[in-house]
Amino acid sequence: MRQLWVVLLLLAGLNSYAQQKEPTLKEVATGDSIGRLLAPLDSVVVQDIQLINNAEPTAKTKREGRSVVVDSTRVHKVKRDWSTWKPDPQRALWLALVIPGGGQIYNRKYWKLPLIYGGFMGCIYAMTWNNMMYKDYSQAYLDISDKDPGTCSYNKFLHLGVEITPANEARWKEIFKNRKDKYRRWRDLSFFVMIGVYALSVIDAYVDAELSVFDISKDLSLKVEPAVIPNHGGGNPLQAQSLGVNCSLNF
Repeated sequence: MRQLWVVLLLLAGLNSYAQQKEPTLKEVATGDSIGRLLAPLDSVVVQDIQLINNAEPTAKTKREGRSVVVDSTRVHKVKRDWSTWKPDPQRALWLALVIPGGGQIYNRKYWKLPLIYGGFMGCIYAMTWNNMMYKDYSQAYLDISDKDPGTCSYNKFLHLGVEITPANEARWKEIFKNRKDKYRRWRDLSFFVMIGVYALSVIDAYVDAELSVFDISKDLSLKVEPAVIPNHGGGNPLQAQSLGVNCSLNF
């Protein structure tokens, strides 16, 4: 009888050890064995594993029949510190090339925009006005050159009571021709000035971005003072020295 009790106790011990060593089918199905393996891990480690698997961390994770709250990480957008921001010269150059005034906007020099766009508007207005006057005087020159009395657009350029006669026709032809050529030159000049304003805006944007890292701290100092410069090779003692200005930059 005692031997039977000993055998039963040994079988019960082996069964209990096997149950602790290997998870049952029910534990595998419910995930209790995974929860028992992950029990030593804290909430931060569980969250890192979920992030690696491209899954957002859940609010609660069930482990061994109890819930553990996992704090989700919030990504805050870092605000740019404009006091220490420095523009990129290459980006400023390309923006100024693509969009007139874009480099100045990127460099945060908004006060230059009225100058740039004012220059463009002035050049466009001058080009339009000179082109209109050129067409009018060109048509007047053509009308006065032909012998058709029906074409007399040149009369609007004459003063009240003035008429074109064969005696003064040559002089008026020369006047219309000179004014036609003058307004054509001014129209072309307005176009080239507009190109110059555009090129100047591009150069200004690039140079401004480059000089944004230039040291202008209080350690820089410019000292200007008079100086006596000796003249080597002068035979006259009165001309052995000259007066000048000495400029020294300390940094």
